[in-house]
Amino acid sequence: MKFASDNWSGAAPEISEALKKHADGFATAYGDSELDREIEQKIADIFERECAVFFVGTGTAANSLAAAAVAKPGGVVFCQSEAHLLANEGGAPEFLTSGGRMVPVSGNDGKMNADTLAAVVARYPNHFNHLGQGTLVSITQSTEAGTVYSLDEIEAIGDIAKQAELPLHMDGARFANGLVQLGCSPAEMTWKRGVDMVSFGGTKNGCWCAEALLVFKDAIVENFKFNRKRMGHLFSKTRFISAQFEAYLEDGLWLKLAKHSNAIGEKLEAAIRSSNKVRLAWESQSNQVFFIAKRADAEEMLEKGASFYPFATPRSLEGTLLPNEQVYRLVASFNSTEDDVKAFQALL
Repeated sequence: MKFASDNWSGAAPEISEALKKHADGFATAYGDSELDREIEQKIADIFERECAVFFVGTGTAANSLAAAAVAKPGGVVFCQSEAHLLANEGGAPEFLTSGGRMVPVSGNDGKMNADTLAAVVARYPNHFNHLGQGTLVSITQSTEAGTVYSLDEIEAIGDIAKQAELPLHMDGARFANGLVQLGCSPAEMTWKRGVDMVSFGGTKNGCWCAEALLVFKDAIVENFKFNRKRMGHLFSKTRFISAQFEAYLEDGLWLKLAKHSNAIGEKLEAAIRSSNKVRLAWESQSNQVFFIAKRADAEEMLEKGASFYPFATPRSLEGTLLPNEQVYRLVASFNSTEDDVKAFQALL
């Protein structure tokens, strides 16, 4: 019943085997090995477009690198009001952009509202030096609320970003979970909808430590190599990140793992719906599921072996919970099982 986070899960056997396979011998360091080049091309093939690929060790590094690469004096990054970039990166984007600001854009279900984005962006005209300069729009797919932007929603945000001459970044820590939910290609979910950069995550979906920032816009690549080094994420033995992606992308393993965790998420939702002690907080579309419970009941479940965390009450639910209630989050992983769900349902 380990539903605390997909960061708690281990590595898929295929990933471990790939690391073992590439552990011997020698390879050019700092991302210049033959394997690094092969995986960069493999990613380009999957996304149906040549792109710059920058391997890093964490999603925080990928997101912060995206913000730092387009930073300006007084820079402003527009992101959803509950986005990881704003709420859970420990100030890394602000630090690595030398003081850039994260400006929240409201929207329900963890998603940025396109009309609201247009209004917020309009408040920061670049010619008015008292307010600062817009530098980036960032969305998360799938979102921190377990929801998924539709292709039309991404395109609407992409159109606004383009009109404002702002690059559009997608935080894809759970990219595969969003992709399999939509049933489309990576290209259709990204650059064909106006996305210029993607934080392409593998760690939460069966990798040991594998993240990459993909850049589709040549004009903003210039500073990336320097900024990655400055951030401490130019790995000397980058081939071990590439080795993980080699197995991750082979024969669609990444999609298979994401489909499994999403399916377990659906079963968790069904278990919550069947309970008379807790209730579903909102409908999820991925591997993250949210429920509302009395704190005493949640504590009892934790004492009996379940693992999950409380979740900050979204603005849309403020005032709807009883004083003794709390929102909680369950996260299914690539190695979660139906037996785990049945055991959790028994607690409910």
